[in-house]
Amino acid sequence: MKLQESAVAQITAICERYKNEKTPLMMILSDIQNEYGYIPLEVQELVSEKTGISVAEIYGVVTFYSFFSLTPKGKYIIGCCLGTACYVKGAQKVIDVFSEELGIKPGETTDDGMFTLDALRCIGACGIAPAVSVNGKVYPKMTGAQVREVIAQQYLNEGKEMPK
Repeated sequence: MKLQESAVAQITAICERYKNEKTPLMMILSDIQNEYGYIPLEVQELVSEKTGISVAEIYGVVTFYSFFSLTPKGKYIIGCCLGTACYVKGAQKVIDVFSEELGIKPGETTDDGMFTLDALRCIGACGIAPAVSVNGKVYPKMTGAQVREVIAQQYLNEGKEMPK
């Protein structure tokens, strides 16, 4: 994949923005992730070229931190907490139902680019376990029966009806 000129210019500008920082990599990658939603190898190579930081180091950071992604994420990112409190209260069943309804496994994105399903370690919402977040909005005490309703709400936000 070859990057478009506009993307090269924008990524170069992001790298320039942090050129006087001692350790600019996290800020650069964060800005790129926020702008494009993911950081593919071609972008990592460009960042390496512009900063002098090795591709291996950049790749290590991108793959270590869960908020960075090598592949595009969906418009709606569904995070199912599988921390201890959530797990004990049925979170595995909830994520299994999301997986079944969307036809994807955790870590995958639907073919239409609408949803990404993520299994999270803990979102700090133990008192309302099991908890699910959709683009930062937390749904408390989720059950498998509520999953279709949560998915349908996102379609409604798009002015669409949920497929049967």
